[in-house]
Amino acid sequence: MTDELNRIAQLRAQGFHCSQILMILGLEQQGKSNPDLVRVMDGLANGLGNCGKICGVLTGAVCVLGLHAGRGELEEKKNKYLEDMIHELVIWFEDEFGKNYGGIDCQTIVNDDPFNRMLRCPNMVIETYQKVMELLEDNGFIYKPYE
Repeated sequence: MTDELNRIAQLRAQGFHCSQILMILGLEQQGKSNPDLVRVMDGLANGLGNCGKICGVLTGAVCVLGLHAGRGELEEKKNKYLEDMIHELVIWFEDEFGKNYGGIDCQTIVNDDPFNRMLRCPNMVIETYQKVMELLEDNGFIYKPYE
């Protein structure tokens, strides 16, 4: 996980938002890059386009699950595990962060405090990325050999 931690820090220093960081990591995990998709993820930043609504960490993580299990072409089908993975992620996120910070809206989590944003958001990205990778591994989307 050290590589991911360093990559998250690098991307934050470059000015990417939580939702974008999660998608960049998800794409890199697949050996891909997609600037258009990363650009789209900017619309989720700071609680849906800087509205302070649902946290971009959660919405970004859901999008990463969709990247692996969603439908993207006419002949494809959505994977049967996608909705279960999203449901499990949302419950986990509410338990892990919603209870600690009073909700899952960006505005509630950071409480208009730049210090909260600097401390809470990176940890939430790290922990949520780990949960997404766990869900993907548990459902057969990725294989991660145990060290």
